[in-house]
Amino acid sequence: MSRGLRYGIVLTVVIMLLFAANLLVGSVSIPVADVLRILMGDEPEKASWRFIIWQSRLPQALTALLCGASLAVCGLMLQTVLKNPLAGPSILGIDAGASLGVALVMLAFGGSITTATFNISGFFSVIIGAFIGAMSIMALILFFSTLIRSSVMLLITGIMVGYIASSAISLLNFFATEEGVQSYLVWGLGNFGGVSMQQMPSFAAVVLFGLLCSILLVKPLNAMLLGEKYATNLGVNTWRLRNYLLIITGLLTAITTAFCGPIAFIGLAVPHIARLILGTENHHSLLPVTMLTGSAVALLCNLLCVLPGENGIIPLNAVTPVIGAPVIIYVIMSQRTTQQMN
Repeated sequence: MSRGLRYGIVLTVVIMLLFAANLLVGSVSIPVADVLRILMGDEPEKASWRFIIWQSRLPQALTALLCGASLAVCGLMLQTVLKNPLAGPSILGIDAGASLGVALVMLAFGGSITTATFNISGFFSVIIGAFIGAMSIMALILFFSTLIRSSVMLLITGIMVGYIASSAISLLNFFATEEGVQSYLVWGLGNFGGVSMQQMPSFAAVVLFGLLCSILLVKPLNAMLLGEKYATNLGVNTWRLRNYLLIITGLLTAITTAFCGPIAFIGLAVPHIARLILGTENHHSLLPVTMLTGSAVALLCNLLCVLPGENGIIPLNAVTPVIGAPVIIYVIMSQRTTQQMN
């Protein structure tokens, strides 16, 4: 049995345990027997428990499972193609575009999207604003990719686009009402509770499609590890690969940010955790292990958010840096030590 398969099995067991813990732990104490009874379709002791499991805990756990995998894979692919260990889903400004779309809806349009033919308000308008904003930035980055051949220069361009979007958000916050700023701030803290059970099939279909597309890029990603010239000699169209990667990354980042807000550090840190676990850069084992690690980390973060119980839920982005930041510091220090030895 290969090392990747062994760790894959271990991570699958860990995910199952964390998923179960996400269903059992919360501000309302529900007995294990009643949770199992609810999941099997039977009536629990209290009717409210059914609502809590089906409409809150189960969709949150499923969302964390899918979001963690998608953000982690986005980070891995970007770090491979851009040859930058600090690249992540936010590095190209896509999540800043989603944030700008939400800021326009909440701060400039009063929480609704109105045209001559329809009027959309509430949480659905926020989702639409975030998705349009993220996909607009992705389209802009794709346009720049046709003009810029260097991956490093494209990376810098994405960072600058993100700064421009952040500047526009700051201006909108300055001129917005107090209620609008507060609503936008709450969205920006991140939350896996943004996907309802009714929205779950479509959300899961988009995320699983993006993950499947990323699996199909394993072979060219492995070729990229040896450099663009070597990959080109093997028949890999590096320019086309980069554009495919941008589309997949943009789609996954857009859908997760639209529903859950900008989630920090998972996409940046999880690929490094997977590398430390496996000790290899081979994407045949690294990519699936990265997916599983991302799901496990996201489920753990969601569990930590609800552990205070009746004191309320901790914002997601207050927990993810606690796990992600030490990993990034370790990676930076390891690279510095390697450079000094060389």
